[in-house]
Amino acid sequence: MRLRISLFLLGFAGLANSAPDGGQLYATHCAVCHGVTGAGGVGIPLALGSFQESVDDEFLRRSIRLGRPGRVMPAFQKLSDAQLDAIVRHIRGWSEKPPPVFSAAPVKGAPVHGKQLFASRCAQCHGENGEGGKGTGVTFSRQRDLPIVPPALNNPGFLAAASDALIKYTLMHGRKGTPMQSFLEQGLSEPDIDDLVAYIRTFAGPDHGADHPQPVVPETVIIAESPYSLEATVENLKESIISQNFQIIRTDYLEHGLVDEADENKQVVILHFCNFKFLYDALAIDPRVGMFLPCRVTVVERDGLVQVMTINPLYLSHLFNNDELDEACKQMHMVYRSILEDATL
Repeated sequence: MRLRISLFLLGFAGLANSAPDGGQLYATHCAVCHGVTGAGGVGIPLALGSFQESVDDEFLRRSIRLGRPGRVMPAFQKLSDAQLDAIVRHIRGWSEKPPPVFSAAPVKGAPVHGKQLFASRCAQCHGENGEGGKGTGVTFSRQRDLPIVPPALNNPGFLAAASDALIKYTLMHGRKGTPMQSFLEQGLSEPDIDDLVAYIRTFAGPDHGADHPQPVVPETVIIAESPYSLEATVENLKESIISQNFQIIRTDYLEHGLVDEADENKQVVILHFCNFKFLYDALAIDPRVGMFLPCRVTVVERDGLVQVMTINPLYLSHLFNNDELDEACKQMHMVYRSILEDATL
């Protein structure tokens, strides 16, 4: 008996001390944007040889930890250091070459001259103020003029993750397989590139590295109480939805298709509706929006009380970490509020 207990405890200890599975962690947290094999998608292609050769492990770790605020890439603050290391090892498994090691020493250059070079050499892709580009030809809803989205060089996540030496290496050697070409081959000198690095570093601003307050997380759902019966509330919602230039797609009981019709809960109704122009525009900003479209409103009757509820678009905006999506989510939030208020007055 003691032997069995000892073996059980040894097995349990082995599980507890086992290293995190980087492949599984990558599949869970990264593959949806960067592709199962690192070939890219909404996110950059991590398996690209020139990418692997131009970023060090610390850049990968900090990029995962800090994300890119406002640029789709979320911050994975809840992953442990061991889990981060496991993901980085998995990503490195796509390259046969050892990862580079970059100095942490700052590059000295003239940012005024670097600004001039940036305007003529970099702004076309990376934006006038380093805010990043748009488009990636590997997703159906985005511009197809560029194979990847040019990164935002003024992003605090990028600036905190990338050393001066890493930025300089990329400028000097480019990224084969992307529009980013070697500036040495384009005729710039190494001092010119130092000036560019010095200018890019100015995007950090004087408060770079300071603690920033955590954003307030919006409520996840919008809820309104209705003074009408469930049936009357559903009809009011239909009229209100149509008045907002949306098209009713269908009305179901929430359990429809999940249980036999006779067993469906008739006190929970869901309305599906859509404005197809808004749908197309939102998908063009961020394809992940498709997970929450078409729009839905749920009506629930419980103990004589009728409530109307829908997901809060402002919460989706917070969840997706995409500044471009904010305005669309604000508009949709106003539409949802108006629909619910009109139907329950």
